[in-house]
Amino acid sequence: MALQFEEIAGGSVLPRRGTTNRTLVLLALCLGVLVAQIDTSVVNLATHAIGATFQAGVAPLQWVLDAYNLVYAVLLLSGGLVADLYGRRRAFAIGAAVMTAGSLVCAFAPTIGVLIAARAATGLGAALLLPSSLAIIRVVWPDPAARGRTLGIWASCNGLAFAIGPSIGGLLIEHFGWRSVFLLVVPLASVAFALAWLAVPESSDPEGRHFDLPGQVSGALALGGLALAAITSHDGGTQWIAALLLTALALPLFLWTEHRRGAAALVPLELFRIRPFSGAIAATASTTFGMYGLIFLLPLVWQTDGHLTPGQAGLLLMPTSLVFFAVSTQSGRLLQRFGTRALAAGGTAVIGCGSLIVAATQAGSPLLLAQLGLLLTATGMGLNTGPLHGIAVGSVAQARSGTASAMINVARMAGATLGVALLGAVFALLHGGAAGLHAAMLIGGVVQLTGALIAYRGIR
Repeated sequence: MALQFEEIAGGSVLPRRGTTNRTLVLLALCLGVLVAQIDTSVVNLATHAIGATFQAGVAPLQWVLDAYNLVYAVLLLSGGLVADLYGRRRAFAIGAAVMTAGSLVCAFAPTIGVLIAARAATGLGAALLLPSSLAIIRVVWPDPAARGRTLGIWASCNGLAFAIGPSIGGLLIEHFGWRSVFLLVVPLASVAFALAWLAVPESSDPEGRHFDLPGQVSGALALGGLALAAITSHDGGTQWIAALLLTALALPLFLWTEHRRGAAALVPLELFRIRPFSGAIAATASTTFGMYGLIFLLPLVWQTDGHLTPGQAGLLLMPTSLVFFAVSTQSGRLLQRFGTRALAAGGTAVIGCGSLIVAATQAGSPLLLAQLGLLLTATGMGLNTGPLHGIAVGSVAQARSGTASAMINVARMAGATLGVALLGAVFALLHGGAAGLHAAMLIGGVVQLTGALIAYRGIR
């Protein structure tokens, strides 16, 4: 069915029947997800080669990952608000353009500092692209059943990205060096940009809201301080203490600022009184906390011990990605059959079990047991990703779709950032190897099972 959009009083833009081609819209949005996720997944295999090129230790390599994740998480809230205020298509297209430029700088970075800065720039692009993508789905597919099926396809692109990134990325690293992997997203982002202007209808819902600079600054300081503390804690010194103090000061300031602004806040705190929304946030953060720690540490252990090359590690990750993709494409149908809570909470619990199985291995060996843990993780992600995102945007008014989309993605990327930072710190404190991987994955699995319990109790 085609749609057209019309402007109503107050500046809102709402859909009506007309000329929008939903197939092209979905293609553009799926390409956006592929761009954002490939840019994340492909770097995990490149960290060993990047470290060798720049003679970098674990902490700078974590920043190669966390610069993207941190900027993405910090600016997602503003990205969602910008989409609601100034246009969801506009935010999506600008995000795709920024990611293209940032990836090109990554490919030709002369130092690890430039590489980290360029990764931060791509995080900015993703912060505009992802929340606007999910908000567009909320607007263009207003029917919950149709939106659930669409979200299944949209979520499956995460699994497809993790298949494309490690497999092709590993081969590119072996034959052309790590710089080539950053060029993967350039054509995809370019097509997403073109389709956004040609096919995606513009929509916005200002409703008297304005950009919340105090909330953005205090939120950025709180999250940034926490991630910095986790990354630097194993290096000794006092930097991590100063970072924790920064977080301890910034977080109450952020909550106070948002409480004062009420409905006009960057993060309207009343949204957390909606139990399904809060349950989705908790489950999403716990999911990525363990999962991103897993996909950062396991390939690193495999390659550091000399057992596997980057290409071999990528091939071992491919079945995980394919299972994620396959299950995600069916999540819309499974949602109608088993219900939202079963997929959201049950899928999160399955992921936790996968992390615990990896914790039972000896530095990722035997490979068959590690593969079982990875496959369970992929199955759980396929089950819960679409439903959790659907709960986040479906439990709030359409005018808040950009903000809700941003908040579920903040939970996802905050979990990822802290997972890489904290689990990486645990890994380093225990000098890596079997003991480090065991402790990190045990913590990750327990956090995921806790998130599953919260989701079960909150989602109806």
